[in-house]
Amino acid sequence: MEQWVRVQNEHDRKVLAWLRERVGDAAVTAAAQACARGDTKPYLSMVCRQLGLSVPRLSRHGASADGVGERHLAAMYAILRAPSARAHAS
Repeated sequence: MEQWVRVQNEHDRKVLAWLRERVGDAAVTAAAQACARGDTKPYLSMVCRQLGLSVPRLSRHGASADGVGERHLAAMYAILRAPSARAHAS
């Protein structure tokens, strides 16, 4: 199905899966072909509009399943809040 629409990230994959479940592959393909301009693939938002649907707000939780990014941010904030960090910055 990704040969018909632009899928740039995991959120797009989730939207495409939702769309396929909602209206079926044939409808998604037909809408994508109707939206295509030249050899460029349409964005999923265009395909949804063609079908009379709005792009759903899907949960983005799980993007960092192990929480590595959150731990790094917490560590950086702790460093910035520490009194010694302000003394070195001057």
